[in-house]
Amino acid sequence: MAGKRKLERAAALGGPVLSVRDLKVGYGNRVLMRDVVFDVAPQDIFFIMGGSGCGKSSLLRVLMGLAEPQSGSVNYGSSAFWPGEEETRYKVMRRCGTLFQNGALWSSMTLAENVGLILEQYTDLDPEELRRQVVVKLSMVGLAGFEDFYPSEISGGMRKRAGLARALALDPEILFLDEPSAGLDPVSSRQLDELVVELSQSLQSTFIIVSHELASILSIATNGIFLDADSKRMAAKGRPQDMLTDPSTPPVVMRFLTRGGEGPMPGLPSGGKMANVHAGGGI
Repeated sequence: MAGKRKLERAAALGGPVLSVRDLKVGYGNRVLMRDVVFDVAPQDIFFIMGGSGCGKSSLLRVLMGLAEPQSGSVNYGSSAFWPGEEETRYKVMRRCGTLFQNGALWSSMTLAENVGLILEQYTDLDPEELRRQVVVKLSMVGLAGFEDFYPSEISGGMRKRAGLARALALDPEILFLDEPSAGLDPVSSRQLDELVVELSQSLQSTFIIVSHELASILSIATNGIFLDADSKRMAAKGRPQDMLTDPSTPPVVMRFLTRGGEGPMPGLPSGGKMANVHAGGGI
């Protein structure tokens, strides 16, 4: 529980839940990204942006403890993550949840069994309480009544939400989402965005999201960074909507945010939050 206490202490003091300093990410002699510096505040919906091959997913792996950086530091609250002790990384990651790009559900298990597997491994709940917790988590993502369905029996958007329910199983303070909208139609993608905002507000959770989905980035991001594959450096950081109106925004970032254009995409909200997110739309 030490990792949780340190994260909560950082939030209570108004400090970042995640601090990255002078990070260099790569494999062997290959450098993908260097000089990466940013903070993630409590309840941020933080996007890691950039074109294909810029190192977004590799950076996420470092933040999740799945890969070691070539140099630099990563701290969660006051806990030294990289460099740091393996036990510390384990404790910190116990307070985090992950939604993988394809949902990563076990096809031979029902949705309830997929979510319950995490609770069986990491808690001492009796079967009745475990089932109750599973029902609660699936209800939180709009899947009440689908507990005994198999992944093959539901839509792609529903599988993503089931994966999110599993990520929420241990009540994490931080959730990592890797390309959550990949493979979803525009309506399902918007519903997932709405769900992220709702969970961030209701659970006071922090989201760190890898994505190049512009509609999501410009609608719900409260903060973020842009990784440039050519310079192998962080080209911009801050709220993506602010980047669109900032004359100092590098051209490579502006081209990304406008899909190669020169101004804001039409039809997107300017407030950085999904419109009518609490209007009771389908989730």
